[in-house]
Amino acid sequence: MEKHISPTTAAPAPIGPYSQAVMVNGTLYMSGQIAINPSTGELYSGPIEGETALVMQNIGGILKAYHMDYTHIVKTTIFLKDMNDFARVNEVYGSYFKDDFPARETVQVSRLPKDVNVEISCIAVK
Repeated sequence: MEKHISPTTAAPAPIGPYSQAVMVNGTLYMSGQIAINPSTGELYSGPIEGETALVMQNIGGILKAYHMDYTHIVKTTIFLKDMNDFARVNEVYGSYFKDDFPARETVQVSRLPKDVNVEISCIAVK
């Protein structure tokens, strides 16, 4: 098995001992992304819609580093601090896909890194 790792400045640097994403045999396994501005390193604080948009933009930055885009995503996992935010997160998340939506689960968790409200991980295939 050959792992390929291509860090990018278009998404936040890891805040622990992990990679932004790892490519193995044409499949990209992306670590969970939160709303950190990759240019400044600052954590977003504002409405959940803006937080979700920044998470999705960070995902897009990683996809681009591997010469992929949102159409390559086959599976996502959304972690929410509060399931009451589901509809608002879902509306923003859905705007990044045209059709052939990826498989997904959404779960409420008691706490996320840096106390954010939403974290999204995904798997993409070339």
